[in-house]
Order: sequence, then structure tokens, then C-alpha cells
Amino acid sequence: MTYEKIQIAREDGLATLTLNAPDRLNAVSRKMIAELKQCWEELATDDTVRAVLLTGAGRGFCAGADLADPDRGSTSDSGEALDKFFNPVIRLMRSVPKPIVAAVNGPAAGVGMSFALASDIAIAGKSASFLQAFARIGLLPDGGSTWFLPRLVGEQRARALAMLAPQITAQQARDWGLIWDVVEDADLMKTAGDLARRLADGPTMSLARIKEAMNRASGNTLSQQLDVERDFQRELGRSEDFKEGVAAFLAKRKPAFKGK
Repeated sequence: MTYEKIQIAREDGLATLTLNAPDRLNAVSRKMIAELKQCWEELATDDTVRAVLLTGAGRGFCAGADLADPDRGSTSDSGEALDKFFNPVIRLMRSVPKPIVAAVNGPAAGVGMSFALASDIAIAGKSASFLQAFARIGLLPDGGSTWFLPRLVGEQRARALAMLAPQITAQQARDWGLIWDVVEDADLMKTAGDLARRLADGPTMSLARIKEAMNRASGNTLSQQLDVERDFQRELGRSEDFKEGVAAFLAKRKPAFKGK
């Protein structure tokens, strides 16, 4: 499908998804979020895609929801927009059975920051910044950020980020555990692309079960999580990729995973 507000490119198991409204710092319009929902649905079931690289066109990752979007309408029910447009995208990002790498190439504000947090691994350029801007306009963080933040940075920092709405640097985001790494701006896309390529060439079923197991862990007791690990390990132990991984280890060679 041809999209207007996003771009999608597929190459050898890796899909690169680019938010494409650079004149608005990739602020999320109704059209963009609808296209994102459809794209994530397609990627979830596309067996040729084994990993996804998410980034933004131009000098920004995503400036949050586009408050000037004429398609927003005049409804006073802000929850309706979340229920219909934004929440399905976050749910898809967390449930899609393939790893997502976010390359944060500039400001990540509001739901744009949520997109980065919903990814499996986020890498930022040094000039990137992060902002939970919602309190500045009388709202609360959404896109799952009230769930992500306490788990990543602890209660005190999460509450301060939400209530005080400070803009923090990429380095501070890394130091606090919000993202995986910070690199020079010029190196961002190569570094993130190499990492995403490594995942795309990896044991797809294993990575999918790692993602699902960690998703379940937040609501499980230790005993319940041990059962999840047992069940998933039983499944993975019967996979072709496990056989290849063991054979490669014993032969002291690089494994050639097929994602099966």
C-alpha cells in the first residue's frame, strides 16, 4: 500500500518505518496514526519481515500529537481519540512478534516519546531530546507512558517527568534507563540499522518469545513467569533455529538462522 504520512521499506527481512511529516517534526495527525495502525497490522503478519527499524524523517523523531490537525475535530472526548487511534498502535507495537528498534533522530515529545518507549530497543542521536509535554497543556501522559515510565526510571523520576514536564537530553535518557544507547548524530542511522539488521538475521521465534515473555512478566508472579519460561523454552527447543544455534556453537561458526 502507498502511504502519505509514513514510509515503509523492506529489505532482506528488515522493514524500515519512517514517520513522514518533516515539516511538522513528524507530529502525529489523524491520517498518520491511521496509516501507522494499518502498517503495524501488516508488519505483524508479514513473514518476510523479521525486525523493524522505526525513525522520523528530517530533523525530528516525533513531536507528539498534531494539535493543529484539522481532522482532529471539535470533540471534547480526548479519550475517544486514544481508544480509536493511538492505543491500538501502542498495543500493536508491543505485541508484534518481531523486535522493534527506534532510531530517535531529534525531539521525541508526547506520544512520540511513547513510541520510543514502546519499542524494544531505542537508540538516540546526541542532539535528540525527550519530553512528556502533556501537563503543559493540562493533560496526562498517554500512549502507555504512565505504564512505561515507572518501570524504566522509578516512581520519583516518572512522576517528575510527568508533572514537571522537563525536556531531557538523550544522554540523561540513557543514564536513567529510558533508552539503550546514545551515539553521534552522524552515526545514528548506521548504528541503529546495524543493530536492527542483526536482529533481522537472528532467531526470529526466539526473539518473539523473549518479547512476549517480558510483556507477560509485568503482570505475573515469579511462579507464573517460571511456567511461561518453561512453556516457551519447550517450544523453542524444538525449533530449527535452536538446532542450528547448537550446531554452529559446536562447529565454532556463525549461525545461519532461518527464523523457524
